[in-house]
Amino acid sequence: MSDSTYIGRFAPTPSGHLHFGSLVAALASYLDARSVGGRWLLRMEDLDPPREVAGAQDAILQALQTYGFEWDGELVRQSDRHPEYAALTERLFSQGLAYACTCSRKQLESHGGVYPGICRNAGHDPHDAAIRLRVPELEYRFTDRVQGEFRQQVGREVGDFVIRRRDGLYAYQLAVVLDDAWQGITDVVRGADLLDSTPRQLYLQELLGLRQPRYLHVPLIIQPDGHKLGKSYRSPPLPADQAPALLLRALRALGQQPPGELASATARELLDWGINHWDATRIPRSRTLAEAQLR
Repeated sequence: MSDSTYIGRFAPTPSGHLHFGSLVAALASYLDARSVGGRWLLRMEDLDPPREVAGAQDAILQALQTYGFEWDGELVRQSDRHPEYAALTERLFSQGLAYACTCSRKQLESHGGVYPGICRNAGHDPHDAAIRLRVPELEYRFTDRVQGEFRQQVGREVGDFVIRRRDGLYAYQLAVVLDDAWQGITDVVRGADLLDSTPRQLYLQELLGLRQPRYLHVPLIIQPDGHKLGKSYRSPPLPADQAPALLLRALRALGQQPPGELASATARELLDWGINHWDATRIPRSRTLAEAQLR
């Protein structure tokens, strides 16, 4: 099968090094693209400088290369895209589709993560304020290629959400929608921790008249205490000398069935096998997978 119109991407956040959970997501997006002859782009989601770890961007690029991944075109950094985010935010604000919010975290603590609309009609000045998108009382639904149908009443379950923070930094939801459209992404393959935020992105895509990509959310790899593998829980970075062994584990985590003779294969040979045998229908239909079960 070949689909030269397929454009996928891997979009890490440089708040730490890549870990095994990152590898599973990267491998899924890479194999899904390459198995149909599609393009695979790399985007650094460096939207939040205070959370960025010094040297993380270079370490991420080095790890991907060590593990045999190659990407198409130039690396895109979201930090270079601020003018585009600013222009869109200003347009949404001027059209009345977004508004300024001066609520503090303390004010919102008791609302369970659902914005109650306090500033919706307050008419605050956008300077020294967050900018929130007005969300209608509509249900958004999509069919994920692994997780199945997912639906959410965005207005009721999330409320008007932030697209620019009070400190002037742009929100993930705005940037990811704009950049996926700009790069022509047809297929988004990422971790299931982002499943809940997809309906917000569907609403933004609809509002801006953008094409909706296909979605595939792979299970999150979790630790025994239930936390996902991630930078905030000191998950070990990918070791350079264990690429073949960890790629084998990642293939198995994704439900693929590499034969025993690949136990001594190189990273490149494992990726080539994965491209030739990729079957997304084998990915476990689960939001999480315990790391301990994958050893």
